[in-house]
Amino acid sequence: MFSVEIATFCLLRRKRRRIFLIVHLNGKPAELPAGLTIAGLVEKKGLNPDTVIIEYNYQLVGKEAWPGITLKENDRLEVLRFVGGG
Repeated sequence: MFSVEIATFCLLRRKRRRIFLIVHLNGKPAELPAGLTIAGLVEKKGLNPDTVIIEYNYQLVGKEAWPGITLKENDRLEVLRFVGGG
């Protein structure tokens, strides 16, 4: 019985690694679902895509490219918001 519990624990750990990944979001580690795109991240965070720009691994990425970029372990993202004032 003990070996079955260990095997189950190991299987759950393996599955967990596939389900989540760690990226650096605005300089801080963030756990995100695996398979998430930049567009999905913007939606998940409730951001208005018309008021943010994204720097992905030190490169500015246009909004039209967001759906095609799937996040990977240790990616670096900076999300910058436009604010008005005056």
